[in-house]
Amino acid sequence: MINKDFLYAIIWASTNPEKYGYKVFKDLLDAGYKVIPINPAEKEILWKKTYPRLSASKKKIDVAIFVTQPTITENILKEVKILKIKKVWLQPGAQSNKAIKFCEKNNIECIHNACIMIQKNI
Repeated sequence: MINKDFLYAIIWASTNPEKYGYKVFKDLLDAGYKVIPINPAEKEILWKKTYPRLSASKKKIDVAIFVTQPTITENILKEVKILKIKKVWLQPGAQSNKAIKFCEKNNIECIHNACIMIQKNI
């Protein structure tokens, strides 16, 4: 599922270097992946325009990476379904049984219990 040709949306990317939303975004950006930050509270992260929600980007998103609390993940998955994004990565701490079941029910490929920063190097 990790492919440099894909466009990855980092949901809840952050300007705070202490937060995983920043760490995941920067790690993938530094590794040469195409990434866009999603966060309604930010305008720009690491010199990249930030989008308030997935649907605000006019680009085709291949994978939505969640660095969110489970309840936020569950809500944003509804937008993933509407936009027909077929792949999601639920970073550790972002997943819940409800979110995983939603993905299964809606034919959304879902990776969970794995960190993309580690998996991309395997």
